[in-house]
Amino acid sequence: MQGLVPSELFLFEGLRLDRRGCLFRHDDNGAFVPVAIGSRALDILGVLIERTGEIVSKDDLLTAVWPETVVDDSNLTVQIAALRRVLDQGRLNGSCIQTVSGRGYRFIAPVTRCAMGIDPGAPVSAHGHLWVFSRDGVEPSVRPANERSSELQPSSSILSAERRQLTVMICDLVGSTMLSSRLDPEDLREVIARYHCAVSETVAGFDGSVGNYMGDTVPVYFGYPRAHEDDAERAVRAGLGVIDAVGRLDLKYAKLQTRVGIATGVVVVSEGSAQKRSVVGEAPYLAAQLKDLAEPDTVLIATGTRRLLGGLFEYRDLGGVEVKGNAAPVTAWQVLRPSAVASRFEALRGSALTPLVGRDEELGLLLRRWARAQTGDGQVVLISGEPGIGKSRIAAELGGRLHAEPHIRLRYFCSPYRQDSALFPFIDQLGRASGFAPDDPPAARLEKLEALLTRAAPPNEDMAFIADLLSLPASGRHPLPNLSPQRKKERTLEALIRQLEGLALQQPVLMVFEDEHWADPTSRELLDLTIERVRSLPVLLLVTLRPRFQPVRTGQPQVTTLVLNRLDRRDRSALVAQIAGVNSLPEEVVHQIVDRTDGVPLFIEESTKSVLESGVPLIGIPTTLHDSLMARLDRLASVRLVAQVGGAIGRQFPYTLLRAVSDIPEDELRAALVRLVASELVFQRGTPPGAVYSFKHALVQDAARGSLLRSTRQQLHARIAEALEA
Repeated sequence: MQGLVPSELFLFEGLRLDRRGCLFRHDDNGAFVPVAIGSRALDILGVLIERTGEIVSKDDLLTAVWPETVVDDSNLTVQIAALRRVLDQGRLNGSCIQTVSGRGYRFIAPVTRCAMGIDPGAPVSAHGHLWVFSRDGVEPSVRPANERSSELQPSSSILSAERRQLTVMICDLVGSTMLSSRLDPEDLREVIARYHCAVSETVAGFDGSVGNYMGDTVPVYFGYPRAHEDDAERAVRAGLGVIDAVGRLDLKYAKLQTRVGIATGVVVVSEGSAQKRSVVGEAPYLAAQLKDLAEPDTVLIATGTRRLLGGLFEYRDLGGVEVKGNAAPVTAWQVLRPSAVASRFEALRGSALTPLVGRDEELGLLLRRWARAQTGDGQVVLISGEPGIGKSRIAAELGGRLHAEPHIRLRYFCSPYRQDSALFPFIDQLGRASGFAPDDPPAARLEKLEALLTRAAPPNEDMAFIADLLSLPASGRHPLPNLSPQRKKERTLEALIRQLEGLALQQPVLMVFEDEHWADPTSRELLDLTIERVRSLPVLLLVTLRPRFQPVRTGQPQVTTLVLNRLDRRDRSALVAQIAGVNSLPEEVVHQIVDRTDGVPLFIEESTKSVLESGVPLIGIPTTLHDSLMARLDRLASVRLVAQVGGAIGRQFPYTLLRAVSDIPEDELRAALVRLVASELVFQRGTPPGAVYSFKHALVQDAARGSLLRSTRQQLHARIAEALEA
């Protein structure tokens, strides 16, 4: 049975899945009876349930269920459909298995995980937990007997509870008490089900994890079980999306409204299914209080969340608000809408950029490529580097250096939320360049677009294709030819290339394409066409991308790859001094920042600011870096335990010591280490059992160690001491 731990069974929706790969349904007599379904479908179900609340990609499912076999995606679609026919009987609020467009599938039904020793014939409710919402969050008031032992088991305890930075969103249905007084219970049940479905489907698009429904209140967690570098942003976008989705529900009983509170902070998460997960800390309490203060169809956020968002949204400062249980008022903001700032780098870093340090050679290369491009020898530079290394910063520096020179600057920004939107970076750029306003009618937008495009003197048909790309109606001046979808796409790409050519005939062009790793396939296709075409144009094209995304473009004479490496110690110290300015830091504090940030400019900047704001030496991980660091670990969720144990040992950890304290079977341990090394989170010297491993970044080690509970760290440290003394 794929995905299942042999000693467990899973209860959900009146069904039971056990280690033998058997599925049973709870009948009217209280007994479990077998359900007829194919083995492949059961294997898929096992993988999805084991990762309840997470998005599981098609590739992961195909690899797990059809190992070492090449099969068509349609096989997976057929098996998912078979599962839904069985699992969704009698459900009113959508399928147990959500399809997340372009990303995979997610199992969203409440799941109770039990040991095989629990009586499978007992009523399903006997295995569940009783959950209450308190100041400390969502926590179980009663635990099953097999979870009451105070002795932490070496492997499971680490996975069953963790310290995490979480962004918590609490949604509430406005006027539910009034609805309950005037609707029949069955009608009210339908309303609540539709509301829950709207919330869960919206949240799924941002990889949030829906917690335990509490009537019309829905808690959602961003940052667990999988962290993302932008969890706070995801939560706010999801909150705005929930308000929109609930408002669009077509119900004969009422027009629904919701309100949302969001807060970020360190919590303790106790593992279970998404709906039976315990989250303890201030953030869930504060999010719930802000939800109560929010007006209908508004999103309120707390200070911790606001600090992570920068200029990504427009806000209304509400000042200090009274929160039940807090002695002092809490500062809150209402999120109005996404901001008009297109560049994520500018929105998050602000207009006052940190001085560029240690990049003289790289900047010199870009300036030389610009000089060649000005002569008509078009150039392309692929700027590659890990997050925070300064890709956008050096592109911005080049733009600043060229400010006084006559040229045309074109900027395209990919978005992690628009990877399924064809040509989104180009549509976005055309809208910004045309000066579209949110309330512009189509006719006004068409007029603005025409004014923009006439600079390059395009053919009439090009105007028609570009207007159609921006969802503007065809006009008598620019009729749209009747073509097949494929031919229409080709003509649209050709029109966009000609637009660039027309601009390049007027002045040299600096074209910046940010974050290609988030680009949709059609944008990548157009980018490849552009790279081929610029070789004979006065164009310098800069493309920023992360190392693990490497399109095949090497060997083309106009293409240069510029890899940004980490800063050396001298440049790190210089950057700390630049950021500190007149607030000079003690030499030992500077050395601490230099040692722990490993030459990543973003790490240096945020760590220095953290010290300046707190007035104390660097302790722990700056809040602004926490999500990004945990995201690196969570991409390898299945081997995160090994990283956590290694982090408890130190920046370096020998295989023999890791093996002695981890209680992980040796074959599993070696396989996990292979994955960690392949991910470049850790480096390896030598081969097991004589191998020594080291974390690439000290802050990643801090994140791995810091996610362990204090009691778990103490037990591990005791084991480490015993192993060293043996």
